[in-house]
Amino acid sequence: MIKYVLPLLVLLFIIPPVTSQVVAPHFVQQKFASDTVKKAITELTTELALKHPGFYRYTSKELFDAYIDSTKSTLTDSVSLLEAFLKMKQIVAKVNCLHTGITLSHYYVDYLNQQPNLLPLQVYFSEGKAYVVKNYSDQSSIEVGDEIVSINGRDIPSITRQLFDLIPSDGYNLTLKYRSLYFQFPLWYRLLEATNQFSVVVRQKGIMKSYQVFGKKRDEIAEDGFLKEPAYSKPLDFKVVNDIGVLTIHTFAKTDIKKAGQSFKPYIDKVFKEIQAKDIRNLVVDLRDNTGGSDPYAVYFTRHFFTEPFRYWDRIEVTESIAKQIKGVGLTLFYRKPVQNNKVWLWKKARHVSDFDFYEEQKPVKDNYTGNTYILVNGFSMSSCADVAAILSFNKKAIVVGQETGGGYHGNTSGMMPVSILDRFGFRLSVPLQKYVNHVDSSSPVGRGVLPEYPIATSIEELLKKEDTELAFVLNLIKQQSVSH
Repeated sequence: MIKYVLPLLVLLFIIPPVTSQVVAPHFVQQKFASDTVKKAITELTTELALKHPGFYRYTSKELFDAYIDSTKSTLTDSVSLLEAFLKMKQIVAKVNCLHTGITLSHYYVDYLNQQPNLLPLQVYFSEGKAYVVKNYSDQSSIEVGDEIVSINGRDIPSITRQLFDLIPSDGYNLTLKYRSLYFQFPLWYRLLEATNQFSVVVRQKGIMKSYQVFGKKRDEIAEDGFLKEPAYSKPLDFKVVNDIGVLTIHTFAKTDIKKAGQSFKPYIDKVFKEIQAKDIRNLVVDLRDNTGGSDPYAVYFTRHFFTEPFRYWDRIEVTESIAKQIKGVGLTLFYRKPVQNNKVWLWKKARHVSDFDFYEEQKPVKDNYTGNTYILVNGFSMSSCADVAAILSFNKKAIVVGQETGGGYHGNTSGMMPVSILDRFGFRLSVPLQKYVNHVDSSSPVGRGVLPEYPIATSIEELLKKEDTELAFVLNLIKQQSVSH
């Protein structure tokens, strides 16, 4: 049985929460009959099919049903709670929606975090290989820049394939998965093997070497941006470099911006007034690692690049099940009833908030910008951030540079995201209820993010030298184009 808890209206972060209560060891060793797990999988997928409007967005019902049946067929004997979780997590990841998530219970995660079961290495993937970026272990012989060849007998390609089956992303995107491994590799690897000792084979200056590495607890190695959400002192930042404006927007999240003592709309207005006053003809907007946030903020920013009215979203869809739940004075006081158009149920804007308004025609702001705009993106440019990149790219208001966005070019499924609890297992399932369809070219490749016109990725050598080669590339590109004109 699935039980419900309060809805979430923000992006479900991949990193699981931590509490102070430790689960008893017997809970970790508990076994579940195969039929019990199969029944839970049926309940989980039924829940998704009824309420997730993008459940079959990237995989047909026939293929998904076959995948679910195949997963169930592998359950021939009793399994541990963690083994059951991995089966369900693979199914949830198969939805190809970065906002759809399933996590272990708070208690189980806390138990895991209090054990020395994390590989104490930060890893960067480049051209299919994994490299050590930081060494938090007691094994000082492993050097930054060493290529990791295998861990406990598993080679890197096989580890990558297994983890990619667990990491959710929009469509068929891989840049998000690689970026997630960069920030959270020890947590993801722990799902495959929770052990306190690792045999790590590295290629060091061309020579293969094997090291025994003891695991660490999460609190012993976690730091800002690695196993923990980054905390920016200035989520919004603007500077002028050689007559080029560089605007960095780390997030569109209201809470993070407010916490830093900044106010989004006044700040953005001030930046564009400064751009006009200084007659800046080239602007770089850095949206790398911006995981999204407030749609009103994202749309307000986008309005600064248009001189005529434009469309942002084409429509918002919900399932029939959700559409029919909007009834009664309590709900209709806040939300309008969805409208059926052919076989699609369209979500309408709310009565008291503006979060769902943006399928309507949008008007440009007064102080709009008509110069040359370049957007920097990567695999952690997600959700509303990817929407911004998609709309500006489609309308030829900006040139996109970097890596494919983690968020989908055609939109995402997010909005209201109630969390439900899978009874007996304690797993937390987040199901987004609104499918957003961006007003972009519908004939472009399905299941992809915003594709950069100038693809560029940082090499391991550049990363270790702390060189921002992507920003340097854009600044040089602007310089070259200015000379040619």
